[in-house]
Amino acid sequence: MRLSDLAPKKGSKKRPRRLGRGISAGQGASCGFGMRGQKSRSGSGTRPGFEGGQTPLYRRIPKLKHFPIINPRSYTIVNVGKLAQLPPNSLVNLEFLLEQGVVTAKNGPLKILGDGELNIPLQVQAVAFTAKAQEKITAAGGSCEVIARSQATIKSESVQETADGR
Repeated sequence: MRLSDLAPKKGSKKRPRRLGRGISAGQGASCGFGMRGQKSRSGSGTRPGFEGGQTPLYRRIPKLKHFPIINPRSYTIVNVGKLAQLPPNSLVNLEFLLEQGVVTAKNGPLKILGDGELNIPLQVQAVAFTAKAQEKITAAGGSCEVIARSQATIKSESVQETADGR
């Protein structure tokens, strides 16, 4: 087989329209573009989004920075400095922080930030840690355990059910 032997499959190629070849050809004279106007002339016509001089839709709507984020991620945020007041060698998670009064409301899974100093060892379980927070917790002799986001929501729902008495 050679390149010259290659041909498209029979019936896959349509013959091109023969424009401007008389009335009997079906596309005579104006070639299907109508009588007059910008879109009947030769050339490319109008650019995409052009609305005849009216302010186009892409300029009428607000820009993306004003739109709400579709799936925002919200966290319950705690700084390392707040963990310093907890008892040493305790298991720290969102439920424990709610019990101790460090966190008053649950705004999503727990995230630990690195602001402040920590001198006591703690076992911290959270969905996310900043690099500074992880560094400070391990330097104090503690450990950081990253738990899955889904696991954190399941745990917090079970705690809420027991608090409601269901």
